[in-house]
Amino acid sequence: MINGHTAPGFEAVRDAFAANFEAGAEVGAAVSVYLHGQQVVDLWGGIADPDTQRPWERDTLQVVFSTTKAATAACLLLLVERGQVDLDAPVADYWPEFAAEGKERLPVRWLLTHQAGLVALDKPVARAEALLWDPMVEALAAQRPLWEPGTNHGYHPLTFGWLVGEVVCRVSGRSLGAFFRDEFARPLDLDFHIGVPEADLPRVSRLVMPPPNFDPLPDDLPEPIRELAEAFADPTSLTRRAYACVEPSFDHNDPDEQVAEIPATNGICTARGLARFYAALIGDGHRILSPEIIRQATLEHVGGPDLVTRLPFHVGLGFGLPTPDAAWYSPSAFGFSGLGGSLGYADPETGIAFGYVMNNVRNSPAADEPAANLIKHVSQAVLG
Repeated sequence: MINGHTAPGFEAVRDAFAANFEAGAEVGAAVSVYLHGQQVVDLWGGIADPDTQRPWERDTLQVVFSTTKAATAACLLLLVERGQVDLDAPVADYWPEFAAEGKERLPVRWLLTHQAGLVALDKPVARAEALLWDPMVEALAAQRPLWEPGTNHGYHPLTFGWLVGEVVCRVSGRSLGAFFRDEFARPLDLDFHIGVPEADLPRVSRLVMPPPNFDPLPDDLPEPIRELAEAFADPTSLTRRAYACVEPSFDHNDPDEQVAEIPATNGICTARGLARFYAALIGDGHRILSPEIIRQATLEHVGGPDLVTRLPFHVGLGFGLPTPDAAWYSPSAFGFSGLGGSLGYADPETGIAFGYVMNNVRNSPAADEPAANLIKHVSQAVLG
C-alpha cells in the first residue's frame, strides 16, 4: 500500500512510485519533493524490516550512505560563510597534526573536492576504533597522500567524512553530527541525523544488502562498469582499498554504527527530511547558506574520470554535480546519491528539491532506475 499525498498535478509521481514496487525494485521506500519551498509529494510504502515484516511508516528512518556527504559538506561551508574557515588556508592551520607526511600546505578546499589523495590508509583501522572517531582522524593525520594532492581527483568514499568532520570539530568545538543537528536539523525541523539518537533506533529501516559477488562478469556489461567491477575485485587496487580503510567492513544495520558518527556514509533520515534540507539550500523562507556560497559550492571544481570509481565524477565544493545522462540533470542542479540508489538534490532553476530513500540496496547499473522513474514524472509535472 502506498501512503501519503501528492499535490494536484503530481498524481503521476504516485503511480510511478507504486510501479517501482510492482516491478520488484522496492522493499520499502519513501519519496518527498518540494517545489519553491512547498511540499508537493510525500509518499511512503512497503516493508521497513523484512525480518519482522514491520511496515514502512510516515516517520521511518533510512540509512542513505553517501547521500550523507552533502550534509557534511554543508556544515563546513557554513563555517566558511561565517569567516571561521578559509578554503585556501592549509588544513593544518585548523588541525595541526594533519601537517605530517608533507601535508602541511594542503588546503581545506581539496578535502571538499576529493583532491587530497587520502582515499585509503596504509594500515586500515579496526571497525571498533573507527566508531570512536579519534583513532581514524589520527590515522588520517599520519597518512601520506596516495597521489600528489591537487594534481588529480579520486572519490573519497569513507575518509571524506572524517577529513571534513575533523575540521568542523576543531573550529566549532562540536562533533560533525552535533554541528549538523544544531545548525541545520533543529532550525529546519529535519528528521535527519548523522549519528541517530538511541531512542530513535526502533524507527530505522533494515537494509537489504546484496552479498559481494566477484564472479565472472557478464559479457554485455558496459565497459566503464566492467572496469569498475574489475577494480573492486582486485584487493590491491585503489578502488578496493578506498572502501577497505576500515576492517572488518561496516555493517550499517548494526545499531552501534547507526548511533556513531560516520559522516561520509551513515546519515539517517526520512525522505521528507532529505528533501527539506535541499529546499532550504535554495531558499524557502528559512535559508541556512547564502545564495553566494551555494553559487560557489555548485560550480564545477573537478570533473572527468575518477581515480577511484573509474567513472566520470563532477563535484563542486562537496556537492555532486550530475552528468548530462543523469535523470536529475540540469545545469544548476546539485546533490548526492548513495549506495544502492538513494538520492537528494536541488535545482535552483526549477525550484525542485528532491529526496528519495529506500532499504533495497541494489548493486547493479540499474540501481538508479527507481529514483529516475520518479524524477521523470516530477519533471513532467513541473515543466510540462
